[in-house]
Amino acid sequence: MNPIAFYKISYGLYVISSHKGDLLNGQIANTVNQVTAEPAQVAIAINHDNLTYEYIKESQVFSASVLSQDTPMPFIGQFGFKSGRVVNKFENIEYRIGQTGAPIALDNTVAFLEAKVVDSMNVGTHTIFVGEVMDTDILLDQEPLTYAYYHLVKGGKSPKNAPTYQKSQMEIEGVSVDSYKCQICGYVYDPKNGDPDAGIPSMTPFEELPEDWKCPICGAPKDKFDSTKEHRITA
Repeated sequence: MNPIAFYKISYGLYVISSHKGDLLNGQIANTVNQVTAEPAQVAIAINHDNLTYEYIKESQVFSASVLSQDTPMPFIGQFGFKSGRVVNKFENIEYRIGQTGAPIALDNTVAFLEAKVVDSMNVGTHTIFVGEVMDTDILLDQEPLTYAYYHLVKGGKSPKNAPTYQKSQMEIEGVSVDSYKCQICGYVYDPKNGDPDAGIPSMTPFEELPEDWKCPICGAPKDKFDSTKEHRITA
């Protein structure tokens, strides 16, 4: 079985948010699907280990913010590679409280929806929540960020709790032999792409990155990166 085939399935990238009383949390997800039109219902898949799962299970509501193609990697890292048990995900983030009481992330959002849970199904590591949409709107006239673009252009990786996470991600496909992988979040710095969000042009070797350069996803310093060449040799 070739796990890379799963990347050919079309996905977007979203911030799924919920609340537990006055507490707010959100996470990155790529599984948001409309399942019916009348009434409008959507399905999301959330890992049982995630704090957002606990909040949705408690409040029975959630929101989904559709991210724009230009969303900076640090924003994705804030919601995708940090735990709400340790940091306030919504600190310095523009958001508003929706009709359901769930927070709606507004930064880098082309559209949003909020829903109340009407059904759920345990599928092992995840629960699929089906929600009836209570409100939705368009915020930006921009292209949404697809999961393929996130992987192939931005160089992003899947956190281990994502439904599409593949254990074989260490067998890096289509990146330069001089690439370096973050030990913390799995982000791969590929010299041929550089780091445009940080002003690093393409074809900049890892060794020539500024000493204060940090992982664009999780903020890890350079000494937390390993050469992918070593992993290729030992694979």
